[in-house]
Amino acid sequence: WASTIDLLYWRNVKQSGAVFGSVLLLLFSLTQFSVVSVGAYLALAALSASISFRIYKSVLQAVQKTDEGHPFKSYLEVEISLSQDQIGNYADKALLYANTCMKELRRLFLVQDLIDSLKFAVLMWLLTYVGALFNGLTLLILAVVSMFSMPIVYEKHQAQIDQYVGLIRTQVNSVVGKIQAKIPGAKRKEE
Repeated sequence: WASTIDLLYWRNVKQSGAVFGSVLLLLFSLTQFSVVSVGAYLALAALSASISFRIYKSVLQAVQKTDEGHPFKSYLEVEISLSQDQIGNYADKALLYANTCMKELRRLFLVQDLIDSLKFAVLMWLLTYVGALFNGLTLLILAVVSMFSMPIVYEKHQAQIDQYVGLIRTQVNSVVGKIQAKIPGAKRKEE
């Protein structure tokens, strides 16, 4: 997690720029070409680079009359298989997440708490407008740009942002409290 946070906070500008640029290039490529085409082009580019490097090293070894061996030998010897424990661990985490999501969706759709179900309905209604304006790929591009820009903006302007978020939170809580007071059977959660 530490390396991900360092990437998002631009601690190493070259590394963050490379990751941000490559992810953005991939997403913009997907807006123009199909996933299959982008995957095939990326595989061809990587294969072309590795074949060219292998041929270059072979020619260099022939000219210099050295025997350094395969240039990717160290990478070929690295173990890349997943252990049974790792797969079990990932499966357990996925199962826990899926069960938690199903329980929460059941709670919302079967109106266990009226206020939470109404909030969910408003969210879904707002998402219909978002869906009408943007496709999923555009939202993903906006999410990536936000992930790489928001943390650093927040870090530089934390006091002002916290002040405005506090004002907004106060207003939202006030409106929610008024709505809850007018809805019969709605219980106010203790905060």
